[in-house]
Amino acid sequence: MRAAIEGLASPDPLGRRLPGVYADDDLAQRLTSAYDQVIAPVQATLDNLWAYFDPALAPPDFVDWLGTWVAAGGSRDRPEDERRRLVGDAVSRHRVRGTAAGIAEEVRLATGVTPEILESGGTIWSATPGAELPGSAEPALTVRVRVPEPTAALTEQIRAVIEANRPAHVPYTVEVLAADGGEPATGGPR
Repeated sequence: MRAAIEGLASPDPLGRRLPGVYADDDLAQRLTSAYDQVIAPVQATLDNLWAYFDPALAPPDFVDWLGTWVAAGGSRDRPEDERRRLVGDAVSRHRVRGTAAGIAEEVRLATGVTPEILESGGTIWSATPGAELPGSAEPALTVRVRVPEPTAALTEQIRAVIEANRPAHVPYTVEVLAADGGEPATGGPR
């Protein structure tokens, strides 16, 4: 956190602004230099305020706080460079939030596994009126991952990610399957 920094000089010492009668007064100069020492970190922060809003340049503790502003997700146990990247990419991830691509990316970020997303919706363009619509009328979402060892904890982690990112009206199913075709972890429809 920002605090008093030993030896940080003020860019505009207060002693220079005193009337001429105090310019040679040792007590007045020492008192104002004490104030300068306290206010110098504030001036340094304000002079560099733009850097605090850039996740690549901000201090590590401020990156985490900045992440809460943009709902970046992620936790403090992740490496610093990954947290900075998550905050920097948050806006682009919000653009696709709720889509198959957005859900897949959020699951990948949370678990490290790229899921297979099956959805019922679709879009199409046609010059022919009355053309058949893609997808089905009933909304549905299936998120399938294949991992070496399926666990109920991984299933719950994926459920939490989907709950936070899916459209509210779309029911979903999570399938955590063994990469070798073994028994799946629990994860029926919700």
